[in-house]
Amino acid sequence: MMEVCEYAISNAEAFAEKLSKELQVLDGANIHSIMASEKQVNILMQLLDEALSEVDTIEGKMSSYEEMLQSVKEQMDQISQSNRLIQISNANNGKLLDEIQFLVNYMDLSKGHIRALQEGDLSSSKGIEACINASEALLQCMNVALRPGHEKLMSVKQQQHLFTELRDTFSRRLTNHLNNVFVHQGHDQSSVLSQHMAELTLPKHSPLHRDLLHYAKLMEWLKNTQREKYEGLSRTYVDYMTRLYEREIKDFFEVAKIKMAGTAKEGKGNKFATLPRKESAFKQETESLHGSSGKLTGSTSSLNKLAVQSSSSRRSQSSSLLDMGNMSASDLDVADRTKFDKIFEQVLSELEPLCLAEQDFISKFFKLQQHPTLSICHLSWSTSLLSSSLFPYSLSFCLITCLGLLRKDMVRLMMNKVFQSIETELNSLITLGDKIDTFHSLYMLVKMSHHVWTAENVDPASYLSTTLGNVLVTVKRNFDKCISGQIRQMEEVKISKKSKVGILPFVAGFEEFAELAETIFRNAERRGDLDKAYVKLIRAVFMNVEKVANESQKTPRDVVMMENFHHIFSTLSHLKISCLETERREAKHKYTDHLQSYVINSLGQPLEKLNHFFEGVEARVAQGVREDEVSYQLAFNKQELRKVIKEYPGKEVKKGLDNLYKKVDKHLCEEESLLQVVWHSMQDEFIRQYKHFEGLIGRCYPGSGITMEFTIGDMLEYFSSIAQSH
Repeated sequence: MMEVCEYAISNAEAFAEKLSKELQVLDGANIHSIMASEKQVNILMQLLDEALSEVDTIEGKMSSYEEMLQSVKEQMDQISQSNRLIQISNANNGKLLDEIQFLVNYMDLSKGHIRALQEGDLSSSKGIEACINASEALLQCMNVALRPGHEKLMSVKQQQHLFTELRDTFSRRLTNHLNNVFVHQGHDQSSVLSQHMAELTLPKHSPLHRDLLHYAKLMEWLKNTQREKYEGLSRTYVDYMTRLYEREIKDFFEVAKIKMAGTAKEGKGNKFATLPRKESAFKQETESLHGSSGKLTGSTSSLNKLAVQSSSSRRSQSSSLLDMGNMSASDLDVADRTKFDKIFEQVLSELEPLCLAEQDFISKFFKLQQHPTLSICHLSWSTSLLSSSLFPYSLSFCLITCLGLLRKDMVRLMMNKVFQSIETELNSLITLGDKIDTFHSLYMLVKMSHHVWTAENVDPASYLSTTLGNVLVTVKRNFDKCISGQIRQMEEVKISKKSKVGILPFVAGFEEFAELAETIFRNAERRGDLDKAYVKLIRAVFMNVEKVANESQKTPRDVVMMENFHHIFSTLSHLKISCLETERREAKHKYTDHLQSYVINSLGQPLEKLNHFFEGVEARVAQGVREDEVSYQLAFNKQELRKVIKEYPGKEVKKGLDNLYKKVDKHLCEEESLLQVVWHSMQDEFIRQYKHFEGLIGRCYPGSGITMEFTIGDMLEYFSSIAQSH
């Protein structure tokens, strides 16, 4: 087009005029075309009118349909709302049913349970079982966790009121019944008590425990529902059992004391009115106790007061080392000690199961064996028990809370009250046994240690373990006092100036003590205590033997040392006490040293001049004089030697030896039987001196032909004939 109209650029007007003409031509053509299609337009318009009519018809139908749908919608809305209300109603009904079922299931108590709580038989097993089931059901009903709003319901309030009345009624019935059971069982137990008076046995409480344990679950129920009544029953039981056990234990220990003292005063009411109370008065008091038995148990502190009684009035002395030293083995009342040991063991054997059974019962009956710590309510109960008149001491609630008492502590508190007299009675019995015979402390130490060890293995925190442990301290203290007393008596011993010493009383006493102790402590747990006592005693024996030997005037010091250390050595060798092996060797060394010293000193007397002569010869040789030139000394020439030798012919030597034998016999005691040992040692020493003298003669007086007036064969014959003649 631009190519056709290239001139438009150069001639715009011509170009515009051309365009205008062409436009007019097109418009004319269009008008002619329109005019030619008018019929078609009319048809089109007619169609449009028909279409509009159809549209109106359709719109009318649509309006009708819309009105119909609007009605259906309203109906559907109504139906939907009705369904929603029905669903809400159903949901509410379901929830209401759940609540009703919950209340019925958890707050409905059967008539049988109600009847059991109100009038159930608490004296029969079947009735107790029914009451237990009813009480547990009641507790569940009372402890049910109500949902919000339940407490406002009248029926719930009525049920709760019913439950409270049932709880109070049943707890009152249960409390009254158990109080009656305590009293009833107590009367039965008192009637049985008289049967045990003559025997060393304690009444058994297993029937009472067995009957009461049927109520253990009811006690637990009472503890969880009526704390005050539970505490009241606990106090009532403790108070009652305290009186019962105190009476039983007192009578039991009185029987034990009678058996220990060896009396049989049946039917007399004074019993222990004359029991010893002071050490100084014990002898007179025990004489009154033992008048019917013909025996006396007493204590003597002086060796000079000891004497051997006739068989009709033989007395068992207190087991001090000094006393035992002057008593023969037959005089030692072994039967009495064995009897005491059996009695003491019987006492412990009776107490042990009694305490364990009672502690086990208290734990089970009062439900104190579970859970390691106490709740606040438990602590408040502890306070009420402690502050009550049953307990001699009181702790504040805050103090108990701070201490955090364990349940075991509560058991121990109740046990301490129930058995408050056991420790006192045991200590009294121990004191009596110790006064009767101080060596009883050995038996008691072994027995008590074993029972403490057994109790600690069962339960280290139990009442029995604690109580026996406390008593063991007293027994150990008495044992230490026994040892100290023996040592003190050794130091105070006085020997007679007119008679030979012999085996010292405390030396023989140590032997008796060691033999007895080894028998008692065989396989004992407290062997270490005995070993320590051995060391203390043996050192005291050694020291005081030397002290007596130095003070002895009638008997030579060497004899006292020799005889007593020989006895000690023999004792230790026989008993084979490992902790005293060093002392055994020391005793042997002292014995041999003093034997040799005594032999040498004694043998210097029969050949006194000959001894002095040869001592002078040895002195010259020691000064530098040649042995073969000694004979040229004026005082030690051959003539002087012959002169001295002639003073000791065989007859004189035998006479001198016979006098020596008699003197040695006077020095030595018969019970140790060392005379032949000493005589044989003297024979060996005499032969050694004889050979020594002959050697000096041969070296200092060679070729002189000088010999002794008797030979070794003669000496052997002298010693043998003298020994046989006596």
